[in-house]
Amino acid sequence: MKPYMTQAKTEIKLALTQGESLLVTIGIPVIVLIGLSLTKALPLPKTAHSATDFLVPGTMTLAIMATGMVSTSIATGVERSYGVLKRLGTTPLGRPALLMAKITSILVLEIIQLAVLAIIGVLLGWHPVGNAIFFVISAVLATAAFAGIGLFMAGTMKSEVIIGAANGIYLILLFIGGIIMPISSLPGALESFARLLPAAALSEALYHSVGIGGGVPLWAWLNLIIWAIAAPLIASKTFKWEQ
Repeated sequence: MKPYMTQAKTEIKLALTQGESLLVTIGIPVIVLIGLSLTKALPLPKTAHSATDFLVPGTMTLAIMATGMVSTSIATGVERSYGVLKRLGTTPLGRPALLMAKITSILVLEIIQLAVLAIIGVLLGWHPVGNAIFFVISAVLATAAFAGIGLFMAGTMKSEVIIGAANGIYLILLFIGGIIMPISSLPGALESFARLLPAAALSEALYHSVGIGGGVPLWAWLNLIIWAIAAPLIASKTFKWEQ
C-alpha cells in the first residue's frame, strides 16, 4: 500500500505541475466555456434554456476526455519510450499498483476540473438540475473509456506519434462530440458516426443529467458501457511496457 500511495502522490504532483498538461486539461475547457457562453451565435438544443445549460456539460466532457485520453496517453507514452515504465514495473511498486496510481491521479484531476467548471458555470448563470447519480455514473464510465483509449495509444505507439494522434482526436471530438454544438446539428451521416463515439455519449449523458434534467437516452448508456469495457480490455491486451 505504501509504494502505491507514494507513486499516486507523485503522479498527482506531476499532473498538477506540468503547464502544457494543465492547459489541455483545465485551461482549454475553461476558455471554451467562458468564450462560447458570451457568444449569441451558438447553436443550442431546443431543450436548453440557456447557453450554459449546454456548454457546462459539454466542457465537462472535454475535460474528462483531455485527462483520460490526451494527458494519460502522452505522459504514459513518454515514460514508456524512456524506459521509466519498465523500471517501475520491476520495483516493489509492481505494475498493478503503478496502473492504480495513474488511475488515482486521473480521478483526482477530474474532480478538480469538474469543480472548477461547475463554479465558473454557476458564475455565468448555470443552474444545475437533474440527477447527480447519473452524472457520477456517466463520468466514471467515460473515464474508463477514455483512459482505455489513452493507454491503448501509449502502449502501442511511439511517443512522437501519440502527441499528434491524441491531439488530433481531441480536436475532432471537440467539433463532433456534442461539446460545442449539438450532434443533432451535424449532417445525417456524421451525426450517426458521432453517436458511436464516447464523447457524444458522454456529452449527451451529462447534458441530461445536470443540464436540463430528465432521463439519459438509452443509446448514450449503451455507448458508454461498451466503450468502458472494450477500451480498457483492448488496452490491457495490447499494452507493451517497453518500446
